[in-house]
Amino acid sequence: MNLAEWLARTARITPDAPALFHGTQLVATYGEFGARSAAIAGSLQRDYGVAKGDRVAIFMKNRTEYLEASYGIWWSGAAAIPINAKLHPKEAAWIIENAEATAVFISDDVGEDLIKEIDQSKIKVISVDQDSYKQMLSAEPLGQPVPIDAQDMVWLFYTSGTTGRPKGVMMSSQNIQSMMLGYYAGIGTPTHEDATLYAAPMSHGAGIYSFMHVVAGGRHVCPVSGGFDAAEILEIAPQIGRIAMFAAPTMVHRLVEVAKATGATGEGLDTIIYAGGPMYFADIVEAVDVLGPRFAQIYGQGECPMGITVLSREQVCDRKHARWEERLKSVGVAQVVSNVRVVGEDMKDLPVGEIGEIVVSGSAVMLGYWHNEEATASTVVDGWLKTGDMGALDEEGFLTLHDRSKDMIISGGSNIYPREVEEILLMHPDVSEVAVVGRFHEEWGEEVVAIISPEKGKTVDFAELDQLCIDNIARFKRPKQYVAMDQLPKNNYGKILKRDLREMLKGPQRGGSV
Repeated sequence: MNLAEWLARTARITPDAPALFHGTQLVATYGEFGARSAAIAGSLQRDYGVAKGDRVAIFMKNRTEYLEASYGIWWSGAAAIPINAKLHPKEAAWIIENAEATAVFISDDVGEDLIKEIDQSKIKVISVDQDSYKQMLSAEPLGQPVPIDAQDMVWLFYTSGTTGRPKGVMMSSQNIQSMMLGYYAGIGTPTHEDATLYAAPMSHGAGIYSFMHVVAGGRHVCPVSGGFDAAEILEIAPQIGRIAMFAAPTMVHRLVEVAKATGATGEGLDTIIYAGGPMYFADIVEAVDVLGPRFAQIYGQGECPMGITVLSREQVCDRKHARWEERLKSVGVAQVVSNVRVVGEDMKDLPVGEIGEIVVSGSAVMLGYWHNEEATASTVVDGWLKTGDMGALDEEGFLTLHDRSKDMIISGGSNIYPREVEEILLMHPDVSEVAVVGRFHEEWGEEVVAIISPEKGKTVDFAELDQLCIDNIARFKRPKQYVAMDQLPKNNYGKILKRDLREMLKGPQRGGSV
């Protein structure tokens, strides 16, 4: 079914119910929310040539127009391409071109530089800050959402890969519905009295959690800051009340620190779902102690959106169970829509407690990668998604994550793939070899460090490397430190030993920081 059907139904049943908020200010009821999305859909079809099955991108920070545009895209029968607003315009342009998008919604604060990178004769640009968007909202609405099938693609999410280029994860209507079922069973069922707050990027998990609250007729709150500000959240939460929000572990850590400093108790926060990186045991224990029993954990991937395992609020807050510590160190048990196994290289199950690769099957697993059958075939084997993460199952079915099989760095809840950064740094003529690794960081989880081997007789200017990154990739992917080495450690096959480099970085820091 069309995801916009849920908005259409809620708008018909409770048109006067409050829907969209900018901070504490109401900007649209459900009747207005539905009317705006229907008008956007009509304009997309008539004025921009968008047809069923087309792709339309969104490149903007968190704001209420993000939701209007998203549901307008679905209402028209097209698939949405949510792009992280932190990405460099060149990276966003590549995604838009690869997805063969018909149009892109932007906000002027992040979209102006993107316009220079795309072919506007092929891709129509719609700024929500310009008159063209206001005209869309007053266009003749499309009466009903365009009918689509359960296996039609509705969301095209680009997640980086070890090859250095992002891969487009194709999510179907059924994938989204399965994700919702997992939420209802593992987290809870929202009501019209609840609110969801978008502090994490709406292009990721925070945005995908809008559906449950649209179905329930709940409120959608975009912070005035347009992102995550712990003090802002703790200030407005008591005024809004019954807030559910998605947060990376680093965001939870920051909320706790601000709460401790200000004496805030978390009033108004109902459920904080954390995911997107490792949550340290001591941090979640302190979070519950400071802010109370408000936390639940999800483990998922773009390829199985928010849908692999869940650690419920009751399990996170339990301190009476004999094995509560082991449970709290895990990422929970398989969601109701998923089967989870830990396997060896032969895809056979490993014994309880033994570490292997985590694989998952079920109705939440993606359709495949956009225009990349080879990657799809190597990732989904006999119906099982190979996550690339290493873990172990206990006798009760609780899954504990261990070292990742990939070299991905998770900093502040954002995935950073070293190959992307390495390829940029290798553009410098004086760089012979480079290895990018993650180093532990107390607040962000990990930080990016680049180890450089210069060309013989050359000295690399670290400031030039940093500028190269600024010009080509998102700022959050930039190395926080550069280290020069005459030769990088390698094995007998010539492969750089990143494990040795990580160990080296545990010692006294050297090199240049930025």
